[in-house]
Amino acid sequence: MNEPDADDLPPVLAGPILRCVQPRRIALWLATSRPMRVRVELDLHDGRRSSPRVTLHDMRAGARLHLLLIQLELDEDLPVGSWTGYRVRWADPDADPAAWTDAHEPALCYPGHETPGFVFQPRVAALLHGSCRKPHHPGGDGLERADRHLQQCLASPADHAWPSALVLSGDQVYCDDVAGPMLRAIHRLIARLGLPDEALPGVEAGGVARASDLYRDPRCYYRRLSILPRTRGGAAIVDLVFGGVRKPIFTTDNALNHLVTLGEVLAMYLLAWSPAPWQGLDLSPPDRLDARTAARYEDECVAVRGFVAGLGAVRRVLAHLPVAMLFDDHDISDDWNLSREWEDAAYGHPFSRRVIGNALVAYLLYQGWGNRPQAFDDGLLGCVQAALQAPGGPAHEALIERLLEFRDWHYTWPTTPPLMVVDSRTHRWRSETSARRPSGLMDWEALTDLQQALRGHPAVLLVSAAPIFGVKLIETLQRVATFLGRPLMVDAENWMSHPGAASAILNIFRHPQTPRTFVVLSGDVHYSFVYDVELRTRTRLQRPGPHIWQICSSGLRNRFPPRLLAVLDHLNRWLYSPRSPLNRLTRRRHMRVTPRKPQGTPHGRRLLDASGIGLVELDAQGRPTRIRQLTNDGGEVAFVPRDAEARED
Repeated sequence: MNEPDADDLPPVLAGPILRCVQPRRIALWLATSRPMRVRVELDLHDGRRSSPRVTLHDMRAGARLHLLLIQLELDEDLPVGSWTGYRVRWADPDADPAAWTDAHEPALCYPGHETPGFVFQPRVAALLHGSCRKPHHPGGDGLERADRHLQQCLASPADHAWPSALVLSGDQVYCDDVAGPMLRAIHRLIARLGLPDEALPGVEAGGVARASDLYRDPRCYYRRLSILPRTRGGAAIVDLVFGGVRKPIFTTDNALNHLVTLGEVLAMYLLAWSPAPWQGLDLSPPDRLDARTAARYEDECVAVRGFVAGLGAVRRVLAHLPVAMLFDDHDISDDWNLSREWEDAAYGHPFSRRVIGNALVAYLLYQGWGNRPQAFDDGLLGCVQAALQAPGGPAHEALIERLLEFRDWHYTWPTTPPLMVVDSRTHRWRSETSARRPSGLMDWEALTDLQQALRGHPAVLLVSAAPIFGVKLIETLQRVATFLGRPLMVDAENWMSHPGAASAILNIFRHPQTPRTFVVLSGDVHYSFVYDVELRTRTRLQRPGPHIWQICSSGLRNRFPPRLLAVLDHLNRWLYSPRSPLNRLTRRRHMRVTPRKPQGTPHGRRLLDASGIGLVELDAQGRPTRIRQLTNDGGEVAFVPRDAEARED
């Protein structure tokens, strides 16, 4: 690939993205095509302008890619409940000190405003949440729907509370499921950014020793399964690690274009979040596609072009709401850390270890860094910079080793109620009886730390990528698949699949010093539902158990197969109704789960199959007053409590 002139690139590639916002500290993320000096000005509601102190961290990832985290320190608290505009201005390091340029253009601002901005709301009256945003999935984008909602908030502030946060609970990108046109754009962008080549370890397929070899290889598009590694016994590690199988519930063919190199993942994020990197990219198909694959490529082009058309709105939303992010498996690879067997295979081979490590490096830079900047000290960031300068070298391997052992991805934002985001991917409770059994989503030590963090709070917003209280029938199918030795067939990852982790999380909910109100925000499953959960006490001497709202919104740009979901929903209600003998045999002890009905759906439905974004409104005690799904077709679906509805006991 010939490298176009650097002048083709805009100075700002992506962002600004608003990240953690506290009374006197703000974090902003920005991607640029050149080194910059940066300053930020805040426009307060009373007409005053503030220039907070700026701490700038610049990670150079290529000849023309810089990833910036801008931390602002204020001398006084942010005003609560009023609009605060902000101007990010940049200048070339060697330019006139007085020559500053705005890092945003008018399209990034809402009507009536000259700059992007936010409304600081430490007491959470409303928030948006969602997960699972696959670029080549048709049917609109939940973040575009969020943009329309923010316009409503500005037009009718008395009717619409400004959200305190946008919670993205996993699968912000799909590293393991990439459309051909997206991969083509990634490779074009790698050349434009001048990202360095990368030596690839342990590649057994001939002729692919470096990233540049992979990009030229005829198997690069739709045939990467033949390049991915195999175990020593000859069995396909692809099927175990990269999910290259058809699944009876979550039907997907993965790994055909699984991202491999660090450059690919770095470019993917830019293309997922901003229209700027798409400018001038040629999406003509690569050579040597057969007729069937060429037809697939053209079909995917339609979906990808629709995705790109909405990126202006997506970029605007990310600039106006504090964005809390959390990884799930597709941010890294399908079924990431599902079981001890998966981990042994994935981390025991240098090539698959590199693939997973590259995605984790990119997650740090694009997502994890802004969640809690203080978790990433100068020593770790220095290791990241060394790896970016020489991908494939010893510094790169050392960084991956360090990140695979890193245990500080979780975080808490000091809102009211506090927003606690748990890491259910790298703290796994591994099965001691069978390597193939699914691991618990959090181990004993992590759950103990969570219990300590919860102490003393009357209410909490708990973010878990996977629902803690899921659909009983689907969890049963997952248990059956696990019993038959095929947990990968049905994504057998749920909180109740591991007895130790299930018992520990329920005991945390019941503990007398943990909150009485839990709002659990989840995604992952590609459908939406709401459960009211009451945990009963075992004796009359104990105080009443907490009230728990399990709220699942999924996906932003993905859907469960509609007909299959309708069948599973119907069977779940039939097999596990309160009067069903099967329900009595499998009841969840000391627990009452009441599903809410999504308004306007067919009679009896409890699971909503509609892409969009979730909106939760809370009272002063942190209890949900209204729970809705804002659908990508412009509609709204409320989940209404119905006392007369059948309960699952």
